[in-house]
Amino acid sequence: MSQDVQTRDSAVPVVPPKPSKLRTFLDSDIVYSWKRQPVVILATLVTLTMFAAALFAPWIAPQNPFDPRQLELIDAFTPPMTTSDFTGNYYLLGSDSQGRDVFSAILYGSRISLLVGFAAVIFALVMGTALGLLAGFRGGWRDALIMRIADVQLTFPSILMALLIFGVIRGFLPRSMHAEVAIIVLIIAIGLSDWVQYARAVRGATMVEKSKEYVQAARVIGLPARKILFQHILPNVMRPVLVIGTIGLALAIIAEATLSFLGVGMPATQPSLGTLIRVGQDYMFSGEWWILLFPGMALLMLALSVNLLGDWLRDVLNPKLR
Repeated sequence: MSQDVQTRDSAVPVVPPKPSKLRTFLDSDIVYSWKRQPVVILATLVTLTMFAAALFAPWIAPQNPFDPRQLELIDAFTPPMTTSDFTGNYYLLGSDSQGRDVFSAILYGSRISLLVGFAAVIFALVMGTALGLLAGFRGGWRDALIMRIADVQLTFPSILMALLIFGVIRGFLPRSMHAEVAIIVLIIAIGLSDWVQYARAVRGATMVEKSKEYVQAARVIGLPARKILFQHILPNVMRPVLVIGTIGLALAIIAEATLSFLGVGMPATQPSLGTLIRVGQDYMFSGEWWILLFPGMALLMLALSVNLLGDWLRDVLNPKLR
């Protein structure tokens, strides 16, 4: 009897343990592709380093460039990696005309540039996704109206649209509020100028998805259109949107820097990277080259690394290219 029980027990198949989510992710195609591209690895490290430096700027920066009480006017135009002869302060990347530490200004300026970039991308993504879903799912006059507005906006460069929107919004506000709401106006202006690409991508994907069998089955069993749209179609059209959003982050950062460089972005009291570049341009040929060089290099590294990550993500998530 005991031999029969042992025979039956030995015949039971052994089920291997289910791999953890972390192990599944590490074995995925995305991680495999990331490991085989040194440029993408370097871009990831640069992006994470700059994000962390901007996030922990109050603890890393030796000076708060937004606080006039911490500025030393007597240390103005101190060269990089030099100790001031007057106060004994050490400036890694030099100081500007206000005695502001350039390294600290870059860290705090990156915070503003990243905040505006992320917020503008989220604003444009939400607006474009909502309008694209409505146009692709409902069709008819809604689709025609939204797409005609998108076509008209595409005839103008996005930076000109942002300038126009920025000027219109500021025109309705009193001059005393311009500096206080500058960051909000920047986010709205950049977001309204970039929603079209999200709407067009989501509209095309929605028109494909709504004709598939799982959507037809959901309609047959009586699910409401709102539930079909948000629980079934939306998750299947988010992949191209996330890729566009990653690339759009670099474009939004450059757009903010361009507007600030043109003098219609962040004020000099709350400098972003674009504002620092605009201020440094005045001293480009006077010998204080570091005031322009280091903020420009920081902007270039940030935008280039994010753009490289976006291009890689677009390729790795496209099954036709794998």
